Amino acid sequence: MHRLLCLHVFLCCLSMALPFCPSQCTCVFHGRTDGTGTRSVLCNDPDMSDIPVNVPVDTVKLRVERTAVRRIPTEAFYYLVELRYLWITYNSITSVDTGSFYNLKVLHELRLDGNMISVFPWESLKEMPKLRTLDLHNNRLTSVAPEAIPYLVNITYLDLSSNKLTTLPSDLMDIWPPFNGVPISSNAYQKVILGLQDNPWLCDCKISKLIEISRMADTPVILTDLFLTCTAPETLAGVLFQRAELENCVKPSVMASATKITSTLGSNVLLRCDASGSPTPTLYWTKSDGSPVNNTVQESPGEGINWSIMSLHGIEHKDAGDYSCTAKNVAGTAKATISLTLAGTISTTAPSIRPGAETEPTKQATGITPLADNSKSPITAPTAIPGSLTTLSVGPKSPKPVSGNGFQKGLLKETKNQPGGDGRKFAADEKSKKSGSSRSVKDLEIVEQTADSAVLLWTAGGLLNDAALTVVYSPYGEDDSKRTVETKAGSGKVLLDGLSPGMRYSVCLVAKVSAAKKDPCIDFYTEDSEQNKLFFIISGIACILVLPLIALLVYKILALYCKGHNSPLDENELGRESYVKFETISMKQRTFNSHPCELWARRPTNESERLLLCSRSSIDSQMTYKSDSSRSEYLC
Repeated sequence: MHRLLCLHVFLCCLSMALPFCPSQCTCVFHGRTDGTGTRSVLCNDPDMSDIPVNVPVDTVKLRVERTAVRRIPTEAFYYLVELRYLWITYNSITSVDTGSFYNLKVLHELRLDGNMISVFPWESLKEMPKLRTLDLHNNRLTSVAPEAIPYLVNITYLDLSSNKLTTLPSDLMDIWPPFNGVPISSNAYQKVILGLQDNPWLCDCKISKLIEISRMADTPVILTDLFLTCTAPETLAGVLFQRAELENCVKPSVMASATKITSTLGSNVLLRCDASGSPTPTLYWTKSDGSPVNNTVQESPGEGINWSIMSLHGIEHKDAGDYSCTAKNVAGTAKATISLTLAGTISTTAPSIRPGAETEPTKQATGITPLADNSKSPITAPTAIPGSLTTLSVGPKSPKPVSGNGFQKGLLKETKNQPGGDGRKFAADEKSKKSGSSRSVKDLEIVEQTADSAVLLWTAGGLLNDAALTVVYSPYGEDDSKRTVETKAGSGKVLLDGLSPGMRYSVCLVAKVSAAKKDPCIDFYTEDSEQNKLFFIISGIACILVLPLIALLVYKILALYCKGHNSPLDENELGRESYVKFETISMKQRTFNSHPCELWARRPTNESERLLLCSRSSIDSQMTYKSDSSRSEYLC
């Protein structure tokens, strides 16, 4: 009896240890030869109205299909830690709680198609970090919240077809190529499948990226239906995405005020960028590490135009680096980068300067960066002086441009140290500067500019003729491509060759023995060879057209001149041409005829009458009418 009781207890414990299957579900264990396996549960009882709560904990796949379930409660599957496939399809679900999928850490596939869900809790996706398939087709979704975008980054199959979607967040397509910056390559990026058909799409700029993807032939984003059509606006109703032409939709373009800026330690810097696009893009600044910059000002002077200024006050070493200005609208994004470097270091072509010491003459062509006075707080911008790392300061006092030979002269700044508290030393420095200012070259002038060369002229001033001079020249604003020419102060000129046509150059004269505060500089332009060629072509065409006309005119003049001198008339011919045929004019009798206006008649004259006519006509050229029977007068 005791043994039977023990056996009964053992069997009861064994039955309790075995997984229990819900009464309205079917549980199947898919075993393997090695003794392991997976369990799937199917619940398809039409009378089921709630999600089952006693599903075996080792379930890997759970299917709840064609039931009367209307709601998925909070933490409905929290104990199913091994669940990888959850299909709740073709039910009557209208509500899904935010915590419905709590603790589903290994869930790979979630299908909720065929229900009546109008609002989906996108933030619940964060409870499923390994989710790759999300099927929501054939529901009543009207929108996708922008907050859902971070949770959809890892999704490789997203089906939103047969809903009531009219638009999508413009940033949604930015998580996939080519809008996320990853090059389009079948090997470098996993394919993403999107189901978006059977929705009443409003074709405007918000879905312009989706329309662009539909036109791409080779892209990692694959649409399950390529023939997406517009429902609105009325002008695009029924038009395929591939043929839709959107109005007022232009990707932004951005332009920075400079690409590289060099400034001094402790100064103030303003960085500006301008953008255009439709709709009007917004601008924001970030550092190279992606951190945002807050001290910015933004303004839109007109539709489709925007600009932004970022200010840095009292810059330090940590402020050096790249700053990106990004312009963004619903049609796309654009970015411009400005590199900010700090001055105060010595270039490889210049000797070092001891702090606190008096400024010494440079031995090479300007490689020393001045140290700015923090009290002035200048606003810096890129300088155009070649061979120098300095910046042009926009402060309360700016240098006035001096024109020479039609070009503006640049100013090459040297190191400027102001001692504090030593008045005698400061006066000595000022005196040495004044005396040294007379010992420098002056009257710089550029002559004989060609496409690839120019001649620089100067006056030695107070320098000796054998004093060494260094001529530094480079394209305007390009410090890294400067060239130097060694010469003497007494030569008065030097040839600058190897120039590029049609470019602006800066040239400076550095006297190695000069104590002048500023080295003289001048800017000039080389001739444009293309313009010369165009001038020659136009001149040639003009000559070809004008020369024949001039030759024809000269020929006509010569022909008329020769004809007047080479063909004299003989006397007989001249006599014949000197007389005209005369006819006598007599009055007709006044008779009634068919032509009453014919009162005069002509008759032939003989030689005597001709002579008489001529002689009388010389006396009186008027005809006098006396009577009908009188003799007619004659006119010659």
